[in-house]
Amino acid sequence: MKHWRIEQMNWDRFDPRRVDPDIVPLVKAASVVERNGLDYACYLKNVFADDPDFSRAADNWAQEEVQHGDALGRWAMLADPSWDYMAAFDRYRQSYRLDLDVDASIRGSRTGELIARCMVETGTSSFYTALADATDEPVLRAICRQIAADEYRHFKLFYDHMHRYLQREHLGVWQRTRIALGRVTESEDDELASAFHTTNEPSTVPYDHKRCIAAYMSRALRFYQPRHAVRVTGMILKTIGWTPHGRLHALIARAVYRLLMMRQRKFARVMAVA
Repeated sequence: MKHWRIEQMNWDRFDPRRVDPDIVPLVKAASVVERNGLDYACYLKNVFADDPDFSRAADNWAQEEVQHGDALGRWAMLADPSWDYMAAFDRYRQSYRLDLDVDASIRGSRTGELIARCMVETGTSSFYTALADATDEPVLRAICRQIAADEYRHFKLFYDHMHRYLQREHLGVWQRTRIALGRVTESEDDELASAFHTTNEPSTVPYDHKRCIAAYMSRALRFYQPRHAVRVTGMILKTIGWTPHGRLHALIARAVYRLLMMRQRKFARVMAVA
């Protein structure tokens, strides 16, 4: 069940004077990735085909993901009236597709799949929180806060199902850590790079993964603040089974923030050369 609806947003408050031009490309890319949630739900239902409770949860999750995309797409068309959200989504779908013909998780176990989903929700929840904190445009700020809250609930959804499967599959802390960190590194794969390309570059420009992921990440990581790294770290530690509080949490969070800033500077250098 959706916890909010697009029609409830106060779209009349949109203020073009407060739109950050560096945020618009991120919102465009995020809109098509979010709308692609139906494909992810199909993949998850294939992996968990004999689990009706999880399948129902995946369907509800996908409906909320599609709404995220539609809200972001509507905002992006206000910020850039020349942009067509659905045309961009169709182009994205032609460029990037999931392999849906599966009956088992690519993570090696159902617990591993749910750990990977927790990592995705960790990233999205922190990203939309950072974006909400960074923007002065009132409608986008409200949208991002709603989405961030949804993504945190989605994290808890996958986390609770992960614990249910842990009782059967007994993955240890180090196994869970390996899967979690592996999924984090996949944030630089073709999904986001292709989304940036198909929503921000004309079709006459050839796709270049290195350029496109740098264009996305150099912008996105710039909006992270130390408190967002604390949130990310806590959710990661909770997923892998470590205590997400105290001095260890604080030390890891500082290291995570430094790593994020190093990555941002690296991608910015790539863009400067490009």
